[in-house]
Amino acid sequence: MSYSTITEIVQGKVFALRNTFSLDGRVSAYPDAARGYAISNCYLLKEDDGAVLLDTGAAVLESSIIHQLKSLIDDDMPLSLFPLRINEFMSVGNAMSIARNFNVVDCYARVPDVQDWLDFESSSSYKNENKRPAIPTNSLAGAPDCQVGKSGHRRLQAFSAPIRLISTFWVYDESTKTLFSSDMFSHIWREEESGPWVVKDEIDDVSSSPFVRSFLLNTRYWWLEGASIDPLRQNVKKVFQQYEIDIIAPAFGAIFSGKKNVENQFAILDEVLCKLDSSVVEPYYVPRGMQR
Repeated sequence: MSYSTITEIVQGKVFALRNTFSLDGRVSAYPDAARGYAISNCYLLKEDDGAVLLDTGAAVLESSIIHQLKSLIDDDMPLSLFPLRINEFMSVGNAMSIARNFNVVDCYARVPDVQDWLDFESSSSYKNENKRPAIPTNSLAGAPDCQVGKSGHRRLQAFSAPIRLISTFWVYDESTKTLFSSDMFSHIWREEESGPWVVKDEIDDVSSSPFVRSFLLNTRYWWLEGASIDPLRQNVKKVFQQYEIDIIAPAFGAIFSGKKNVENQFAILDEVLCKLDSSVVEPYYVPRGMQR
């Protein structure tokens, strides 16, 4: 993992902490046959009086993530953690390390005692229990009240992802019109580590209905073909209709910027889901190594 960068998505407000990795068939977020490079994205949402970090990165990225954060915030700034997939290493791998290096005031989660979900380090690494960082749970039960900073003027809409394999949140930031889509819209990889990793204005030359369909079926969404898709499809459409989205920021791959790109991505996903519904095709298991 040699290419590390910070991308300022919205000036002074949204930063992507980005680290590339090579594709050789071992990363389940991408098809077995994919080769080249992909990029993981953690997002720092920042205000003068506090910040929120969406996902903390895999543990192998610890030194890079800590270095990136130190270039953006100081040790005293109140920082909230928000793992979008609390049962996946990419979301929680560096939570404890970040809590030891920064002023982590809480962690958004639907589980009680969130520290138990974040601690993947051997207890022998602590001289005593007091060395374990204290991370209070900020409950996401019911109607979650999420915000960046303490002033309350920058609120976040957090909701269960309308299409997901495991427990997953999507987050909408109204102030920047950004949708943080976790593992959806993550289908772009590149031949070069340098990308490009932001698709601006023009429609990208990779996304298409057949390509996205193949990507979904050959990754964690293998179960879609022949499932009862229409309710999921309608819930995805509600997100697009309810929120004014100018930017799609996924956990992996390129960021899509501009209304044309956003409209194109949702239209492609809608077409794919429509054609995968049980009313159209029979259920079929797609092994990961089988390209469709």
